[in-house]
Amino acid sequence: MAGARTIPPTANAAPPAALVRARWYDGLNSQGRPVLIGFQPGTAGPALVLHPLHQGAAPVVFGHRQVGWPEAWHAQRLQERLVVDLQDAGSLEIEDAAGWHAALQRAGQRPTLAQRMQTRWPAFIAVLVVAAIGLTLFYRYGTPWAATQLTRFVPLAWETALTTDTLRRMDEGRMLKPSQLAPERQAALRQRFDALVAQTPPGLRRYRGYAPRYTLSFRSGMGPNAFALPGGAIVVTDDLVREARERQLGDDAIVGVLAHEIGHVVHRHTTRMLVEQGVLNIGLGLALGDVSGLLSTGSALLTGLAYSRSKEREADCFAIALMGQARLPTAPMADLLLAIAHDAETPAPTPAAGASTPASQAPPSPHPQPAQEGWTLLSSHPDTVQRARELRDGHAPHCAR
Repeated sequence: MAGARTIPPTANAAPPAALVRARWYDGLNSQGRPVLIGFQPGTAGPALVLHPLHQGAAPVVFGHRQVGWPEAWHAQRLQERLVVDLQDAGSLEIEDAAGWHAALQRAGQRPTLAQRMQTRWPAFIAVLVVAAIGLTLFYRYGTPWAATQLTRFVPLAWETALTTDTLRRMDEGRMLKPSQLAPERQAALRQRFDALVAQTPPGLRRYRGYAPRYTLSFRSGMGPNAFALPGGAIVVTDDLVREARERQLGDDAIVGVLAHEIGHVVHRHTTRMLVEQGVLNIGLGLALGDVSGLLSTGSALLTGLAYSRSKEREADCFAIALMGQARLPTAPMADLLLAIAHDAETPAPTPAAGASTPASQAPPSPHPQPAQEGWTLLSSHPDTVQRARELRDGHAPHCAR
C-alpha cells in the first residue's frame, strides 16, 4: 500500500466516532473484507482512516490525494452503493452512502464546484452567468486585443500570397470583371493614389516596420465599391468612379475613399479579422509560422468578411488625418457615401473582405417599409449619417488628436 501509513495501536486509543461500514477489496483476495471507515480533518482535505476488524490490525491512513473521492450528483437521490478508489491499495465498497457523505462533511470535506452545479440550481445558474459574462468580455475585448498582438508577427509575404490567391478566385468566379475605364483615366487615378501614399506620415502607421507595397487595381461587376486586401492591394470598381462623376463630386471624393482603404491596410484590419474569427488551423499556422496550407482556406474566408463598426471608424479617422496631411477636403467623400447609401434601393451582394462602407454596405431606400424601420444593410455600423457628418467636418470625437 504505497503512500498509506498505519497507526500503531495504543492502550488508550479509541476508534473515531461516526464510522461507516464498508468492504475492502485489497487486490490480494477475491473476497472483500469488512472494515470500518473514518475520517481525519486535514489542511488539504480529510484523510481516510481504514479500520480492519480482525484482532490486532492497526488502522491504515490514506491521505486526501490518495483517495478517489466519489461525489454526490443529486441533492436528494444518493447512490445506493459507492466505490472508493484507493489506487494501489484496491478499492472500498460503501453500502451506507448517506452515512459516508455525512461523516465526510463533518470531517471538513467541501463539495467541488462541479458537484455544486449538479446538486444546487443557484450554483449552476451563478456559474453559467459568470461564464457567459467571461466569454462575452473575452470576445468583446480579449479577442481583438490578442488578434492585434498576434498580427504583429504575421509576415507580409503571407498577406501578399493570400491577396494574390483571393483576387484570382474573385476573378475566376466572375465576382469581379475586367475594368472598362479608359487607361488614361486609370493612370490619372493611380497618380493621385501614389501621391496620397507618399504623403502618409510615419505617425499614422499602426505597426512599426510594416511596409506593404500599395497597388491600385480597377474592376467592374460589383456596383459602386472599393475594398482593401492584406499587403496593400486596393481595388476600385468602375461604378464608384462613375458615381462620383455623375454626382459632380470630383476626384477628391474617390481620393477620400482611397485614404479610407489605405487606413484598413495600415491597421491590418483584414488580417486581424482572420485571427479574430478563431479559425483554429489559421491561428495555429500563424503562430507557428507554417502558412503553406492556409492560403486556400484564408482566401475563401476572406471574401465573406466585412469590417466591424470600430474598424470602419478607425479607417475613417485615418482618412481624416491623411486627407488633412495632404490638404485635401473630406466633404466630397462624405457626399459620395450618402449618395450611394440613399440610392441603394435593394440589398447589394455580399461584400468582399474589407469592402468600404460607401460602396458595399449601403442601406435600402431612405423610406423603408414599417417592418424594416431603422434597419439598413450597414448592419455592423448603421451610423452612416453620423460618419458622413464627421467626414464632412474633418474631425470626429473618437479620433485621436
